[in-house]
Amino acid sequence: MAKISAENRELFNSKIAPYKESVKASLEKEKSMLNLIQKDSSGVGYKKLLLCEEQIFVATTWITINNLSVELLDTKNNDALNDARKALYKAIIYLEDIVTSFIDVQYTEIEDKVAEISNTPLEKRFYLVRKLGLAIKLLIDAFGENTKWKWSFVELQGRFTTVAKNLLDMKQACKDYFDPRSPDYDNTVMYVRLLLRLLDQSSIQYRDRYELSTHRIDDMRSAIHYLLALRRLQILINMKDEAEDIKKKAQVWKEKMEADHKKGIAS
Repeated sequence: MAKISAENRELFNSKIAPYKESVKASLEKEKSMLNLIQKDSSGVGYKKLLLCEEQIFVATTWITINNLSVELLDTKNNDALNDARKALYKAIIYLEDIVTSFIDVQYTEIEDKVAEISNTPLEKRFYLVRKLGLAIKLLIDAFGENTKWKWSFVELQGRFTTVAKNLLDMKQACKDYFDPRSPDYDNTVMYVRLLLRLLDQSSIQYRDRYELSTHRIDDMRSAIHYLLALRRLQILINMKDEAEDIKKKAQVWKEKMEADHKKGIAS
């Protein structure tokens, strides 16, 4: 790597100054909101949605700082990227606080949690999910292929998949999905299609992490949970043949996991 000149360093610092101020202001907002939640427990779900959005903003600001580093200094800013990674985890945690981190569950088990944000329109939920998903993609792209966080990102993406699924009012979605007259029809169809893709993706990523990195049974179990959550959604939208295929696939994966454990390959 070429030596960074004092001039370029000074230019970089001047360019990122307003972005760092924005991050500082956002963290102050977060602190104020958390203090408010401690004093007033009403509408906590809505407040946590706002906190999530604030953390997405913080993350994308850190990613922008990294992009400026690459442009002006010809080097990644790993500190900025790590701060972005932490912010995205916080964004997901705020959503988990609202709708839980349960992967494969009956909707009735989390229905009361989802009801806490019943006044948040589907369109806004879908926008938040897409925004968070894009921020995660930008982060992973910025770190690049040879990052030490490669397998850690499986968890980040998996937890994102879970909250994306749990944010959807599945009872209402099952009605709107089959009703072209519903004002939420288009968003529901696009949201469900996104979930089908994310659940499949997370199952494969956890399976790959198990096979290629950790050999940990909990990773393979997570892979199977995402498969079963995918099947559950497929059944709800009448994808019967696909659901049957996923059931068989999950059984094969379970048998492999048990065989590996007996051989001492998995731990």
